[in-house]
Amino acid sequence: MLDLKFIREHPGEVRRAAEVKRVPLDLDELLRLDRELLGLRQRVETMQAERNHNAKLVPKAASEERPLLIQKGKDLSETLKSLEPELRAHEDALRQLLLRVPQIPHPSVPRGEDDSENVELRREGNLPAFDFEPKDHVALLEAHGWADPERVARVSGSRSYLLRGEGARLEWAILTLALDLLQERGFEMLSTTALVRPETFVGSGHFPGGEDQVYKIEGAELMLAGTAEVPVNSLYAGEILAESELPLRYAAYSSAFRSEAGSAGRDVRGLIRVHEFKKVEQYVLMQADDGAALEMFAVILGNAEAILQALELPYRVVQNCTGDMGAGKVLMYDIETWVPSEGLYRETHSCSYLGDWQARRTGLRYRDEEGRIQFAYTLNNTGVAAPRILVPFLENHQQADGRIKIPSALRPYLGGKEFVGRARE
Repeated sequence: MLDLKFIREHPGEVRRAAEVKRVPLDLDELLRLDRELLGLRQRVETMQAERNHNAKLVPKAASEERPLLIQKGKDLSETLKSLEPELRAHEDALRQLLLRVPQIPHPSVPRGEDDSENVELRREGNLPAFDFEPKDHVALLEAHGWADPERVARVSGSRSYLLRGEGARLEWAILTLALDLLQERGFEMLSTTALVRPETFVGSGHFPGGEDQVYKIEGAELMLAGTAEVPVNSLYAGEILAESELPLRYAAYSSAFRSEAGSAGRDVRGLIRVHEFKKVEQYVLMQADDGAALEMFAVILGNAEAILQALELPYRVVQNCTGDMGAGKVLMYDIETWVPSEGLYRETHSCSYLGDWQARRTGLRYRDEEGRIQFAYTLNNTGVAAPRILVPFLENHQQADGRIKIPSALRPYLGGKEFVGRARE
C-alpha cells in the first residue's frame, strides 16, 4: 500500500508502476472513490459541528424555541446515522483498491514481461566437470535409499517428500549451517509457526491475489504460510517502536506450505516443487532511509551468497524485471543455483526490498529521534529452503563412485564426514 497523498499527487507514476508490473488496477476508480469519500467526510464533519452548536443553544433557548432546537438535533443525528453505511462502504471499497496499488520500482529495475527478461548480473563458482555420467537428484536419492516417494505419496499425496538416514541428516545440516551463519552475522534466530490469521497475508502483501496458493484450515480462522516472512511481518503490527530498537534482523526458521496451484505438470519429479518444506528466512524491519535500506539489501544478498559459497555451489545473481518482481517490491534479485542434470540455473533464493509498502499494510511504525511517527521499511531474503537446495547440492557434489562429497564448512554438522552415501562396488 502506498501513501494516499502520494497517489493523489503522482497518479502518472502510480499508473506506470501498475502497467510495468502488470498489476490490474483501476486507478481512476480509486481516485473517484477518494474524492467522494473526502466529500462525505467533510459533510459529516460539518453536520457534527452543526449538531454540537445546536446542542449548546438548547439550554439557553426560550421555552417556545427549545422544541424546535431539540427536533433539529434529532434530525441531524438521524441524517448522520443514515450516512454511516455509505461512509463505511466508500472506506471499504477504497481500501480494497489501495491494497492493489503496486510499489514504485527502483529506477535500476529493467522493464520486462516475465522471468525470461530478468537480467543476469554475475556468475559465481565453477561448474562441475564430470568424467563420468552424472545422475540427477532423484536417481541419487534412490541409489542411497534416502527417499521413499511411494510410501509418502500413500500417506500425504503427490508432491510430498520423505528423507531417510543420511539424506535427512544432510537436510538438517544445511539448515543448521544457514542458521549459524546468520546468527554469527547479527541476525536473531526465530523458530516460528506457519499457522497464521488471514490478515497477516494482507499485511505481507500476499493477499489480495495469492489466495489460491494458500492452504486453509477448515473450521478455523487460520491458514498455512508459505514463508516465515508472513508471520514475522505481523509480530509488531500496530505497535510504535523506538528508533533505537531498529533495525530488527531475524533468521526465522519454519515449516512452509504452498498449494502450487497453476503448476500442474511442472517439476513433478523429486524435490523441486513440493507442498511442504522447511525454510530459513531473513527478515529486516528498519528505519525509513532508502540509502540504508539499499545497503541492507546488499547485506542480506551477501548472506545468502555466503551460504551457497559455504556449500560450494555455483550460482548466478539476476535482477528481476518489472513483470517478475511482485507488486510490493522496490527492488528484487534472485539467486539461481546450477542444476547439472538440467544444464541450467534454478531459483533458490529471492532478495526483496519493499520500502514502506508492507509497513503501511501492517501498521509497522517507529518514533524517530525528533518524535515523529514513521512507517518502517522492510526487506526479506531466503537464507535457505529445503529440500529444494538438495537438488543442486546432490548433483554438483556427486562422485564417480556414487558418494556425495561434503564441503568442509558442512562437515562439522555431519560428524566430520568428508563423504556420505554408499560407494558403488
